[in-house]
Amino acid sequence: MPDFVIKQLPYDLSQHAGLALIGKYLKRINLNALVDPAYPVRSGIANSDILKSYLGLLCLGKNDFDAIEGQRQDAFFTRALGLRSVPSSPTLRQRLDTHAPAWFDLIDDINTAVLSLKLEGQPIDFGALPCAYVPLDIDTFAMDQSGTAKEHVGRTYAGVDGYCPLVAYLGTQGFCLEFALRPGTQHSASETEYNIERLLPLAAKVTAAAQPPLLLRADSGFDSAKLMCAIARQAKALQREVAWLIKWNPRSTPVETIAQARVADANTAWTVLRPGKRQCLWEQSVAIRDGNESLKARRVYRLTERTVDKRGQQMLLPEYVLEGWSTTLPESFTPEQVIALYAEHGTHEQFHSEFKTDMDLTRLPSGKFDTNYVVCALAAVAMNLLRLVGQHTLHGPDAPVRHSAQRRRIRTVIQELMFKAARMVDHARQWVLGLGANDRAFAVFERHWRALDAL
Repeated sequence: MPDFVIKQLPYDLSQHAGLALIGKYLKRINLNALVDPAYPVRSGIANSDILKSYLGLLCLGKNDFDAIEGQRQDAFFTRALGLRSVPSSPTLRQRLDTHAPAWFDLIDDINTAVLSLKLEGQPIDFGALPCAYVPLDIDTFAMDQSGTAKEHVGRTYAGVDGYCPLVAYLGTQGFCLEFALRPGTQHSASETEYNIERLLPLAAKVTAAAQPPLLLRADSGFDSAKLMCAIARQAKALQREVAWLIKWNPRSTPVETIAQARVADANTAWTVLRPGKRQCLWEQSVAIRDGNESLKARRVYRLTERTVDKRGQQMLLPEYVLEGWSTTLPESFTPEQVIALYAEHGTHEQFHSEFKTDMDLTRLPSGKFDTNYVVCALAAVAMNLLRLVGQHTLHGPDAPVRHSAQRRRIRTVIQELMFKAARMVDHARQWVLGLGANDRAFAVFERHWRALDAL
């Protein structure tokens, strides 16, 4: 067979056609109107163009400021995102450094606008649990910044030098309400009540149409009376049903004493999981007190007894593991259901992975903490934009062939929709974006574009 002849074609091609959908979303929320009146510039590139350019990079899985240099001569990048001009790498970095502290609330407003969008007259489907509660999962994770001198880098719980951001996800689809960067040494529960003051009103606002009950879930790092009382205050102020389910931290609880009492109690119902391993469940009412505030909750306990280890070796003395989950869920939820609801909380680890790997946010681009905070906040907006694209394009029967799933990873959205080859044509006073004749995603791409165009 003859070999290829390599040629440079005399027309514009783009490998990032999916950015047209991102630009359409940014146009729908009127990002220019959110940014430019509040932060005008006397000369140079508008601040809205700065933010849109960086959001475009994040939606391509790039966070390094130097990556913008590859887009400066790309006419499609400029037109797709509605930019008047594309900033240089130094301009992008300097503008974020200059305005970072002032833009914290601005980016929250942008994220709220994205999460409040309606497509074809319907609000975003965040995804509810089978029990009708919409979960709000909060957690921290370690971002490894080893070998750097970045501001506020510290030793994290994971044993690496870096940051420990707090992230909140609404629903089962992985929409991000907040990605708040924190110093590496900050404890999970420290100052989290201030995050709750923002998160619960935002969750209530974006789900206002259906008014579903909310279920805040967190691990034992958030087992704090101050935090639990803060949730109760917010729920009362919002007049919404907000239950919480937080894993109990046993701290100095005498596990052996409790275990011996359970073993000696003839009324204890044990479930044998395998020879040499059994467990029992029970619950009790607890009073949560923080200063003058108090509230009632219940705690589900699970005691596991092992007399034979996983290798089949008989143990000289029984081994006991005591776990607990504090919750304000109604009594109609059995202990087994409470534990199962908490187990589903583990799905959020997949969302952490999407930030760190799919969007390449393990290493942050700036040495300044405030700038990196803004980068993380913008990454939450980018994730939500990509989540919306995936939710409305990669589930239909004519979508690119994939195994059945309730949601698509951010990596899949980037690969299937963002990195899409197209030709940009200026003809008859129209700009045409032409996808290939063999493009498997053309039908869903065009359908979603028309849906956004009709808003």
